[in-house]
Amino acid sequence: MHFENNSFSDQQGFSTEDIVWAVGIWSVILTLSPVVVFYVLMVA
Repeated sequence: MHFENNSFSDQQGFSTEDIVWAVGIWSVILTLSPVVVFYVLMVA
């Protein structure tokens, strides 16, 4: 679905899609960081 009226998102500094991307990326980072630390500790 694509909406042509982007006036609401243009008024804000960041749109809802940017917030969803940021939350998704941070959730992946926070989920994988303990796994990476554990892997590094086991290998090192």
